[in-house]
Amino acid sequence: ENMKAILAVLCLCFVAYSSAAHWAVLVAGSNGFWNYRHQADVCHSYQILHKNGIPDSNIIVMQYDDIASASQNPYKGQVFNKPTEAGVPGADVYAGCPKDYTGSSVTAQNFLNVIQGIPVPGHKVIASGPEDNIFIYFSDHGSTGLIAFPVGNPLYATSLIQ
Repeated sequence: ENMKAILAVLCLCFVAYSSAAHWAVLVAGSNGFWNYRHQADVCHSYQILHKNGIPDSNIIVMQYDDIASASQNPYKGQVFNKPTEAGVPGADVYAGCPKDYTGSSVTAQNFLNVIQGIPVPGHKVIASGPEDNIFIYFSDHGSTGLIAFPVGNPLYATSLIQ
């Protein structure tokens, strides 16, 4: 009898978990070729999430989007996030990476709008429910109590907590 009760609870937990949607917000908080790694890591994160079944409709990417076309980039239109052995081609993590928020739209205010589900004309925001899971990945320099964005003011911890 106890075993049946345990199995019933486990089944209910599985149903609740399987009905939850998974969301991701991936943010590169810098711009410029000298900060290449931030956008490269965001694109790599996208590739991992996409490969593991998170639909593009549930992945929001915020990156300035200036490194693939930068004059310093020897591989125009491509971005790599790790070196490979000599003669081994690298994986272009930029290919297929969405451009949900780019350039001047990568701001602290838009980030807050995205995670709170506040509509931003022409852009995606999180449309989660109470059972959904949200993963936020932020790649940039930071400091105690703040995270920086390539445009506008930084986001301070007090604003994020509210």
